[in-house]
Amino acid sequence: MRRSRALPGAVGALCRALPLRSRLVPDVLRRARFDRPQATLDFWRLLYALLKQTHGGEWTESDAIDTQIRFVKSALWYHGYGRPELYQLPSDGSAGSRELLLAFSWLLHRVNLLERLLARNRVKTGDETSVCTCEDDLSPSGKDTTEIAPEYGLEGRVDVRYLQWLNGKLRFQWRSLHAQHQEHCKLLHKIHLFTSGSHTDQALGHFSVTETDLIRHPENYNQLLQHLELETMQLEAFLEWKQLEAVYWQWMETVLDNMAEEGSVCTVQDTPVQTSKLQEGATCCPWAESMTAQIDRLSGEMTALHSQLHQLVARRRSAWCQKVKTREEELQKEDFYSKLGKIEESVELKLLDLVNHGAPNRNKMHGSCRLVFRSKHSASKTGFGGSVSKEPVPVVSAPEVIRELRMREASLQRELKQLQDECKQRLDGIAERLDGVICVSP
Repeated sequence: MRRSRALPGAVGALCRALPLRSRLVPDVLRRARFDRPQATLDFWRLLYALLKQTHGGEWTESDAIDTQIRFVKSALWYHGYGRPELYQLPSDGSAGSRELLLAFSWLLHRVNLLERLLARNRVKTGDETSVCTCEDDLSPSGKDTTEIAPEYGLEGRVDVRYLQWLNGKLRFQWRSLHAQHQEHCKLLHKIHLFTSGSHTDQALGHFSVTETDLIRHPENYNQLLQHLELETMQLEAFLEWKQLEAVYWQWMETVLDNMAEEGSVCTVQDTPVQTSKLQEGATCCPWAESMTAQIDRLSGEMTALHSQLHQLVARRRSAWCQKVKTREEELQKEDFYSKLGKIEESVELKLLDLVNHGAPNRNKMHGSCRLVFRSKHSASKTGFGGSVSKEPVPVVSAPEVIRELRMREASLQRELKQLQDECKQRLDGIAERLDGVICVSP
């Protein structure tokens, strides 16, 4: 009884903690629990808006529904959502509200959706930049993501020229972004230099872009105050949600129980019709009905196990044959010195990473940092951590970040060269088996 009373409060806090443009109506959750088709389109639009904001993309509510559904499926696949039933939902949004409820709850738990949205949409009064020297995992869901790829993914063979065009396009956009970032840094430096010594906080010493704009246009204070009040309301709703979060997950357990019950009913309804003949013949004997049911169950289990074992043996045999064949080819092509060179290069790379990880007082930096201009005169006068009257503030200097990033770049370059050499050897082995083909390296 308490849980049923606390559930509306938990759902209400969840809805208030979401961004303003993508508020979730509590009635949509209730209808999605019973798989009502009326809630499907609302849920697709909600996930589209939330995931677009999470990935930093631009979106409008007038986007076509098939475009929204395609993006949501791609984003969920990228984050590692492995339920194939969602990727089989129709592209017109006519069904599947309960599947979308499961995906939404999965994002809340696994991806920390609310925390990401609050961090991304928070009001920034200072000039910040993101710093990361961690070793990121390139694939957030590294296992079995290819088995659940959406139907609109890359299928079959892809033209190499198309991939080269995409690579060139990415390089051009990266250079354009880098040039824009450099121009942004120059403008920030001008603002910080011209306003140096004007701030009341001696730890900062200068105004940020937002503070400079407020000084030039004082009428924007009301707008900034509204944004801060809205952010405060969302943070209060988030705290309330964290207190009632357990109630929501208990409610989701009942949703899963309902799905399991409906699945078992559908399985019973989909059994072959031939079993009814055995049941009709078994009515003449009182003990034959239970015996027939046991025989049918055992027969079905034996058939399923036989099929699974056959498929497993075939996959294992194929995998082992391929491994043996690949290993034989490698042993025939590679000599002892090439293997020794690879081992030495790998050991050198591992030792360098070990030294980097084991260095004292070297913490991996990750997150947003406020940009603070420090000239040589101000640094020697006040110190890099702040004013004399306050405790030192932990800071990160730009040369330190550049040094960490250069070390990481060198490590990645060595790893890239090693992978390129391995690919080149594989291509040479393939080219040797082609008659009448001459491959010229670029």
